[in-house]
Amino acid sequence: MILIHPIYSTTKSSLKSINFYIIETDRDLLLLDAGYPTETCWDDLQSELHRLGYEVTDLSAILLTHHHPDHVGLVNTIRGKVEIPLYVHEKSTPRLRREPNFMDMRIAFYEQLYRESGCGDVGKEQIQHLLASLDANASQAIDGELTYVDVEQSLFGFEVLEVPGHSPDQIAFQYRDLLISGDLLIGHISSNAIVEPNEDGERIQALSQHVQSLQKIANTNVNTVHPGHGSVITDPKALIHERLEGVKRKTDAIRDLLYTSQQTASDVAKQMYEKRYKSQFPLVMSEIIGHLDYMEQLHMVDKEYKHGVYMYSAR
Repeated sequence: MILIHPIYSTTKSSLKSINFYIIETDRDLLLLDAGYPTETCWDDLQSELHRLGYEVTDLSAILLTHHHPDHVGLVNTIRGKVEIPLYVHEKSTPRLRREPNFMDMRIAFYEQLYRESGCGDVGKEQIQHLLASLDANASQAIDGELTYVDVEQSLFGFEVLEVPGHSPDQIAFQYRDLLISGDLLIGHISSNAIVEPNEDGERIQALSQHVQSLQKIANTNVNTVHPGHGSVITDPKALIHERLEGVKRKTDAIRDLLYTSQQTASDVAKQMYEKRYKSQFPLVMSEIIGHLDYMEQLHMVDKEYKHGVYMYSAR
């Protein structure tokens, strides 16, 4: 028997809440995801544990859906108080550890990506921000041993499903017809398929992975989804259909733009997201590049390298 106790730590951002979960099994007390490293998330965790009659030191293990900071923030604090295993996907390792070679490679990847996408000075500004964040965010590195999940085996009564796209290391946890999905599926906003490098520095086809992950869940018996943000999703198959239709609408809109002229990814981004191009530059460019990669796979666009940048045109 598994009992799931959600913690909804509210936020003023469009995410609405940072969700993490206390899990009671017959033998274990688990934490699934670990919020931000803030007093609010810590207080919310403590409050729910106390309501259930527990302390942090009663936790048996922590399970992570993926490595993003709003899902791992309390890990070091908790494991500083109780020695428990941390279960993660193997691909989480260089990201959770913030391994210097990986982080340097990641910045070089984005520098080339933005340059070849025609982003100019805005892209260079983002690279300077990433360089500055190396030292500023060094304390976010996860300490201690990592235990890798085996997706072929159940874990504490959950089936573990690989669902990359939003993040290359993202996994979801299924119990009967219920899924704890990380950021694969969010009710009130569409989840970003974030373009980034793999461990060898090659560009991940993030949107293609995200679409495949959504289709994977659509083909299960899941009827209830506990997401990483926002409210419980009670009709996930309908929402997945809506999200996939949204991808199609966006590819069609981009294709319409490219029928008029050959353009860079930055050109497309400025037209699609004029008001957010600078203020949300990394997410905007990830969204557009991800869609262009996906459209290239579907033979919807042609790509030509000219004078150091890639130019796209509709087929």
